[in-house]
Amino acid sequence: MVASALRRGAHAYVYLVSKASHISRGHQHQAWGSRPAAGECAAQRAPGSVVELLGTSYPQDDYSNLTRKVLTRVGRNLHNQQHHPLWLIKERVKEHFYKQYVGRFGTPLFSVYDSLSPVVTTWQNFDSLLIPADHPSRKKGDNYYLNRTHMLRAHTSAHQWDLLHAGLDAFLVVGDVYRRDQIDSQHYPIFHQLEAVRLFSKHELFAGIKDGENLQLFEQSSRSAHKQETHTMEAVKFVEFDLKQTLTRLVAHLFGDGLEIRWVDCYFPFTHPSFEMEINFHGEWLEVLGCGVMEQQLVNSDLEKGIIILTTGHLGGQRCGFGFSLVLDQRKGSISLSPELRFHTEQACSWCVSFLRLVFILTFYSAGAQDRIGWAFGLGLERLAMILYDIPDIRLFWSEDERFLKQFRVSNMNQKVKFQPLSKYPPMINDISFWLPSENYAENDFYDLVRTIGGDLVEKVDLIDKFEHPKVQNTPPGP
Repeated sequence: MVASALRRGAHAYVYLVSKASHISRGHQHQAWGSRPAAGECAAQRAPGSVVELLGTSYPQDDYSNLTRKVLTRVGRNLHNQQHHPLWLIKERVKEHFYKQYVGRFGTPLFSVYDSLSPVVTTWQNFDSLLIPADHPSRKKGDNYYLNRTHMLRAHTSAHQWDLLHAGLDAFLVVGDVYRRDQIDSQHYPIFHQLEAVRLFSKHELFAGIKDGENLQLFEQSSRSAHKQETHTMEAVKFVEFDLKQTLTRLVAHLFGDGLEIRWVDCYFPFTHPSFEMEINFHGEWLEVLGCGVMEQQLVNSDLEKGIIILTTGHLGGQRCGFGFSLVLDQRKGSISLSPELRFHTEQACSWCVSFLRLVFILTFYSAGAQDRIGWAFGLGLERLAMILYDIPDIRLFWSEDERFLKQFRVSNMNQKVKFQPLSKYPPMINDISFWLPSENYAENDFYDLVRTIGGDLVEKVDLIDKFEHPKVQNTPPGP
């Protein structure tokens, strides 16, 4: 699909679109799902309407764009369905991390979170990851919004801030993510991600290094292509080495030893430096994951979130004259006492003094891991499963056809599996043409419409021609 050709404008365009549908007459209703009614094209919005999702009601507004097709997928959690190919990949990664990385008490170093709700706030999905307000990844045409403040997560990184604030320094997050996308065998509006985060203290990073006690994590310098302004070069190189060694071991566990790997420099808003890992699989270089050294501002949680005010009074049995207001400014990572309210420590009882001390300690503790440095990586489960099991089409993961699912019921999750195709029938190709509206149109609007009407029977949609009417300017002709 030529994105530039689908620009918004005050012109009328007509497009010829080729739809290729791979349909097996014997199992189309079972493997790919039945065709929904035409009235289900989109979740209808009316003034004051709400959308019910996972037991919660969300008021709809001008940003709401969830389709009924996508809503039916929420909560399926393919990565948690035993013997599903995505479950196999997740469990193999978990097994590797549990065995390879053990804490001081013999317990797994990494904790795993694979049941977090896919509904997040826009702040969690974007702002907490330092994604600028004008970044194109925020576009309504690329995401599924419940309303202006809530959405279906576009990546599992939306949970990083919360988990770091819970005091975690090594964790895996697995879940379904949602992005409006084109229609072909490699793209689907719902897919599954696994990401990992690990933080290091100075002692942990330089342990076993000669004269390691003289090395530092932080300094004040300038940002370069190789490091952030707050990191020392020594700290970055050690974190980068640990990250790449961790990922090299992981892909060797999944694909076997002797795999050729290369690292490609890239850009992500939440890591620097950043890399993509590519593997040479069957003679072809394939990108399998992205990673990098976490932005220190994210680790410190010094983010533009807002101000929380905690006001309290006497806590003990006999009332004292104690009262205060505690202001936690999460934009500055600071804590202070409100000057507007009285604060009489000389009149406070032991209960209130102890409580005040506890609040200060907990607030500073939860303000971020400012004495640590870390790495993060993220990978797509479908991408790995398609490579490992030779699955040609991403939509097959949603199949409930027993002929597909039974191929992955293995006694050993590390057993090699090669997918056997289900259909022997060739695709059918249809050409259609239509006028585009003069405004408020994104190419993903059409993809969602096709998916809602045709389901997963529509294998691919390609733009093959376009036409601009030479006379009509602002008002497009009728259909």
